[in-house]
Formats: sequence, C-alpha cells, structure tokens
Amino acid sequence: MRPWTDLATISGTFNFNDEEATQCAETLKNAMDGFGTNEEDIVRVLVEHNNDQRQEIAKTYESAYGAVLMEDLKSELSGDLEDVIVALMMPPREYDAYMIHEAICGAGTDENTLIGILCTRNNEQIEKIKEIYKEKYESDMTEDIKDDTSGYFQRLMRSLCLGGRQESDPDDDAVETDAENLVQAGVGSWGTDESEFNKVLCLRSYDHLKKVIKRYEEKRDGTSLDEDIDSEMSSDVQEAFHAIIKVTRDKEGYFAERLYKAMKGLGTDDKELIRCICSQAEDSLKWIMVRYQELYETDLFDAVKDECGGYYKSVLLSLLRGSFVSKDE
Repeated sequence: MRPWTDLATISGTFNFNDEEATQCAETLKNAMDGFGTNEEDIVRVLVEHNNDQRQEIAKTYESAYGAVLMEDLKSELSGDLEDVIVALMMPPREYDAYMIHEAICGAGTDENTLIGILCTRNNEQIEKIKEIYKEKYESDMTEDIKDDTSGYFQRLMRSLCLGGRQESDPDDDAVETDAENLVQAGVGSWGTDESEFNKVLCLRSYDHLKKVIKRYEEKRDGTSLDEDIDSEMSSDVQEAFHAIIKVTRDKEGYFAERLYKAMKGLGTDDKELIRCICSQAEDSLKWIMVRYQELYETDLFDAVKDECGGYYKSVLLSLLRGSFVSKDE
C-alpha cells in the first residue's frame, strides 16, 4: 500500500495554527474589499492549504468579519474560477453531495456525474455523502436518484447508494461461482440478466472482483468481461459497469481516463476536470498523473495548461504541482 503522502499533491502547511488562519482570512478579506478583486491572492491562499485548513480559515473569517467566506467568494468570482473555488472550499463528501444534487435536480440527469462519484467511493464515503445530502437538502439521496433515473440504471445506482460492498477476503469457490454466473447471465444465454451483473459488480469486494474478472476471462478463452458487457449492454448501464471494472483493476487509471476524455476533442468538460482534480488532490492525484503519462504519453500538467486559461488554469495547475502556479506560466 502506497502511503497517502506519496499520492496527494496538496498536504497543506506544516504546524498550521490560529495565527496563520487569521492572516489567511485577512488576506482573503483584503483581496475582495474595494474596487476589483485580487484573484491571485485568493488562489494562492486556498491552494497552499489543505481542505481541513480551509475550513479553519473559513471559521476564522466568519468570526472576524461576520460574513460567510464561501458566499463572499461566490459574489466576487464567476464562471469556471467560481466553480473550482467552490469545489476547494467544500469538504470532499459535501462536494460529492452537492454534485449529485446538481446532477439530478436540474433539467435532465447528468448520469456521467452519478457514475463518476458513486462508482468510485467506498462504503464509508457513500454513507457520509448520504448523511450530508439529507442535512443540506432535507431529502433522501437514494430516493431522489431513484426518482430521476429509470430501468436497470436506476437499480444499479440504488445498489451503489446502499453502500453495501463486501469487504471480506476473496473465496475461491465463490469466485468460481460468480464468474460462471456472469457467463451464464450474459453470453451464455438468450438475452442478458443484468440483475446478476448488478449483484456481483455492486456487492462483491474489490479484491474478490479482481479474481472474478480474471477467472471470467479464463472461462471465455481470453475475451474480457469488458468486451462482453459491450456486446450485451448499452448506454449508461454499460458505462457504469465499465467504471466499476476499471476502478477494480486500476482506480488511478480510471481517473486518468476521465481527465483525458474531458479534454479530448472540441471543447472542454470543465465540470469533470474540476471534480476529478479537486477530489483527488488530497488522495491520489500524484499517481493519477503518473498513470496519465503512461497511458497517453502526455504530461497532465501540460495538457491542462494547454486547455484552460486565467486564474482557473492557475488553480488547477497549482493543485497538480502542489504549490502555487501563476496564471501566466
């Protein structure tokens, strides 16, 4: 297991204390007072501190000035810069809850966001997301997702929302059974039994799933589970099952792929860039950058630099490097 300090890009300042929180709050206040906004000072303060430290700065700001830091920041900023600063200021699970709410409460449903969050969070994180969602929006997240989705995708999302993935060690007999059941539920029968795929992929532990995936391929003479899912399913159900398989095999590679797709082709999926980079800056962003380089022979820092601009670019590059990066770099 790699220690988290080897994976995170943002670790915050050492020996953070009340005096530093006061100085940061004052810097932020001065950056937003008077005519115009000093975006550079805002970015520098926020990217040089980790999320826990930002929460302390926000408390100090409110105590000192009688105003909510998040509200002041939102009133001063706009566009992608506002979005990425909002992401930085929210605790990680609160941001997940916020993004899920945004994905289902607007016009239509953003299935990509639901997949990107629910297929990559562990049981404890999902329970925390549901708790925060209930507190902030006075509604049950599982029921809201159920009401906004349909069919097998609805069932899949409901299963993930329950946060019931097993954490036990793999059992060889159970691995054999699951692999055979997946064959019979898909290519081995007329039609596809999505419920069997749902049961195995949403319930079994990741260590167990790794063995199931390998055994499945052996049974299919080298044809992968991914290939059979492509031939048996379509649309969002297919994408969600692919996400679970990719996270099982290579979680950092999965995030690298999402980042690549967010910047590939015409236009940029800034929401995806923000979500992936901000959510992983204190988790495994360093290793995601390594996997990005290995998979696409391109430096993620350079890719983001070419794709984004202004202080929005400054924030993302600072998170990737782990220290402040000017918008002019």
